[in-house]
Amino acid sequence: MISRIIQISTFLLYFLALPLFVYAQSNTDESISLLFVGDIMGHTPQIRSAEVKKNRLYNYKPCFEYVAPIIRQADLAIGNLEVTLPGEPPYRGYPIFRSPDDLARDLKWAGFDLLVTANNHANDGRKKGVLHTIETLRKLGIHQTGTFNNKKEKALLYPLIVQKKGFKLAFLNYTYSTNNIATTPPTIVNSLNRYSMERDIAKAKKQQPDAIILIVHWGDEYQLIENENQRKLAAWLSEKGVDIIIGAHPHVVQPITTITKNKRTNQQKTLVAYSLGNFISNQDQPHTDGGIMLEIELRKSAATKKTSIHQTRFIPIWRYIQKSSKKDTYQVLPIAAIESTNSRFRLPANDRAAMKSFARTTRNRLRHNGASEKRVTWSEIVGKQRSKKQISFKN
Repeated sequence: MISRIIQISTFLLYFLALPLFVYAQSNTDESISLLFVGDIMGHTPQIRSAEVKKNRLYNYKPCFEYVAPIIRQADLAIGNLEVTLPGEPPYRGYPIFRSPDDLARDLKWAGFDLLVTANNHANDGRKKGVLHTIETLRKLGIHQTGTFNNKKEKALLYPLIVQKKGFKLAFLNYTYSTNNIATTPPTIVNSLNRYSMERDIAKAKKQQPDAIILIVHWGDEYQLIENENQRKLAAWLSEKGVDIIIGAHPHVVQPITTITKNKRTNQQKTLVAYSLGNFISNQDQPHTDGGIMLEIELRKSAATKKTSIHQTRFIPIWRYIQKSSKKDTYQVLPIAAIESTNSRFRLPANDRAAMKSFARTTRNRLRHNGASEKRVTWSEIVGKQRSKKQISFKN
């Protein structure tokens, strides 16, 4: 009898505690981390460095080895794929970018979840390049937007809606140009047309996302400050309801700022990163040898269900070309980790000086605008690398 009473009491205690537990869980703010990188380029020397078997097999994993642990930590990692994947040789770089499918495979390996494809090189592989690029990314399980097979597909799949960790996010992507290479019907490359963008933003709003994120190819190449057209377009996009604007194309890092939509209440702000610079490339113009990864944490209030940007931090990265008599190796390095006192990554003196120069000027400019840096340590990178066999691709 006593045993039976204990069982009933235990059940009642569990039953009474359960609603409190569920209530506590439902009143916890939700958060999601987004990681954006800049231009993913594929110049001819990069293609040669990745070649394992002529025109058959390419290995880009060494390029991303030291940033993959950072990318994989994000709930969603997003990049600008500024090449076409035509599916067959010849593969080459500037001015007509044609890269092997293996590049996309290894970007997936590195942890990327979404690649945008509307940029001035979107038509470099002509119609076949547009179609095969989309097909390759989808087969790998990578979200993609900005280019489409046809109008019907765009109507169904655009804006791109990604749902993760209780968040519903709408992604938009546009480019200012396709370098005078006309888009071949029925394929579509999204262009910077205000009428179309306004219609797309309105369509996104109807789906009631937690945030509208627009990635745009714009601006002047190699200019450290955004131009007047960028500022005007950013203000217009903010007014229309875009929450985050990420810029590409200048190939150098430009300012990060905030536009206040409602100055009276100081609420409803739009974050604008005018350009994240290069993620990886072979460019050698001043300030093109690196860029930043931008980490944005969104937080959704359990009480109001409204989403806001809780934290924004940049991670400076530098493109290192390891010279060899046989073949050069391209690597994206997280600068703070390489600078760590316990770092075992040894750079030649000239390269270290170049990295430090890039880091100093980039940090000074971004901090002047109030941006905060996330300093990744060498131990974090090495620790994640040791366990990378246990890391599977994110769904």
